[in-house]
Amino acid sequence: MLLGGYGDENQTLAAFTQRVETVFKFQNSMTNAVMLLESEPSAAISEAEQEMESVCEPLNEYASREMDGLSADFALQKRVEQTAISCEKAAQQLQILLNLAQR
Repeated sequence: MLLGGYGDENQTLAAFTQRVETVFKFQNSMTNAVMLLESEPSAAISEAEQEMESVCEPLNEYASREMDGLSADFALQKRVEQTAISCEKAAQQLQILLNLAQR
């Protein structure tokens, strides 16, 4: 840890790692929810899902490398740190739209 902590909220490494894992699981659950829709997703849901996929790309790449037993370089780790909160927010936006669609 250089100056301060990790991520937008200057967390400890342990807390940030836990948060990133939680965000990864959450955004995966949103992807699954879209796949399980009984009908074609609306344009708004499709756009929100695409936005989430784009914003969460570094996190998904990192997780994929971890699952394959590969290490992530510093640049990828930094991208995950810089985008984890945005990924979470994009997943939350998708969740809102999915909840509205289920009403």
